[in-house]
Amino acid sequence: MKRTVVVSLIGTQLDYVGKRVDRWGKWRPNVSLCSQDDLIVNQLHMLHDNHSTRLANNVAVDIESVSPETNVVLHNVNFNDPWDFEEVYSKLYDWCHQQTFDTDKNDYLFHITTGTHVVQICSFLLTESGHFPGRLIQTSPDKNNNNKAIGRTQIIDLDLSKYDQLATRFDREHLEGKEFLKGGIQTKNTAFNRLITQIEKVAIRSSDPMLLTGPTGAGKSQLATRVFQLKKKRAMLKGDFVSVNCATLKGENAMAALFGHTKGAFTGAQKERSGYLMTANKGVLFLDEIGELGLEEQAMLLHAIENKTFHPVGSDRTVSSDFQLIAGTNKDLKSEVESGHFREDLLARINLWTYELPALKDRREDISANIDYEVSLYEQKTGQRIQFNKEARDTFEQFATSADAIWSGNFRDLSSAITRLCTLADSSRISVDDVKEEIERLKQSWLSPEQSKSASKLQKYFSQTEIEQMDYFDAHQLNYVLEVCSQHRSMASAGRELFNVSRAKKAQTNDSTRLQKYLHKFGLSWSQLTG
Repeated sequence: MKRTVVVSLIGTQLDYVGKRVDRWGKWRPNVSLCSQDDLIVNQLHMLHDNHSTRLANNVAVDIESVSPETNVVLHNVNFNDPWDFEEVYSKLYDWCHQQTFDTDKNDYLFHITTGTHVVQICSFLLTESGHFPGRLIQTSPDKNNNNKAIGRTQIIDLDLSKYDQLATRFDREHLEGKEFLKGGIQTKNTAFNRLITQIEKVAIRSSDPMLLTGPTGAGKSQLATRVFQLKKKRAMLKGDFVSVNCATLKGENAMAALFGHTKGAFTGAQKERSGYLMTANKGVLFLDEIGELGLEEQAMLLHAIENKTFHPVGSDRTVSSDFQLIAGTNKDLKSEVESGHFREDLLARINLWTYELPALKDRREDISANIDYEVSLYEQKTGQRIQFNKEARDTFEQFATSADAIWSGNFRDLSSAITRLCTLADSSRISVDDVKEEIERLKQSWLSPEQSKSASKLQKYFSQTEIEQMDYFDAHQLNYVLEVCSQHRSMASAGRELFNVSRAKKAQTNDSTRLQKYLHKFGLSWSQLTG
């Protein structure tokens, strides 16, 4: 069997009762520890300081009386201030480091009943970290035992399965954190869920800069806001969330807006301004589109991140701001570095935690959940309950998850679409006609400038699907023909303009017939064009 070895501190108050005979009727932690019927302490390492040497010796003698099998070893450990966490932890750590622990032969227990609360906390930390390779034990008086000196003990094993409930609670908190970052949306995309899991860990464990990349509308701003809110919920921040779109910071005002300025620092500076970095003190500064910042602003930002200090424009006075930076960009910052538009040292500083948010088209399995989320947002804003009828929901979801839906604006497109559908829905029910109209509107918004130009006249006579099924050549040519026809009162007149060269080579001019055949190829007639 293994021997039981206990480490304990002398209790200068609880262990002291002098040499009175009635001391055997009093509960004393270290004596009680060695008086248990179901626990044999083979060796007790008792720590004491210079002022408690006599008390430690007296307790050792009493322990020998009640437990002759216990070998008491006294250790002189002096704490100048037993409430100083750094000192206590350091000296207990050094003591543990000096010992030779044989876990094959011995079971080790750390007695946490005596000593200051700081000592008890440090004992726990050393045991939890494995620097003390054992378990914790605590003693207390036992009101149910007639022998008041015996008391009772409880062993705390930090690895025991009975503490799974605590671990489960922590897991549940992590799950709640991840769900919070996702806005409560039950996402299915594996890569995105894995990304959120890591962001949740970093958000609660680190205050280093975070870089969110991805296309416009992928949700960088929303995620940055939720990271801040999560840290705020965990009482990790005291300050505010300050969001800045760097694309709006241009010219000489950019520096002043970020770092503040003194009164009269430049023309128009009629009063002092603190700036965004100072406003974000003890909070989070979100710099969206950070790639749009000028090189001079980038240099000052790097200094502010590394030193938490900077100079407002026009001032020789150094000011401090302890903020966490979250940056967002839809640019490839490495390419920007190569082209000389972004500082390499700044990228290296903010690139510690970089996360690329996928586009909506790459998360089609999450579209259904996001539709529900957007509808619920509309209901919260307006107080109206809106629903799709089944056919309308199926039609919209089928289109939204198909290759036809390119979602170039990502979640902004989806949010706008749901807002329009909810607003236009009669009797709070989104119909199939509502959905079909919205689908055509989305397709039109996704057309390139060239496609839009080609479709300007075609849309009057063809559906968006029909236009998309045309070759670019046919679409451009037919659009031009329709444009010419709209400027003439007769088919003959339009034909003369369209066939102005080839008609001169024919023995008989047949402009009307040629135009009629061309229009017929696309299912059109002159009467449709002029009707």
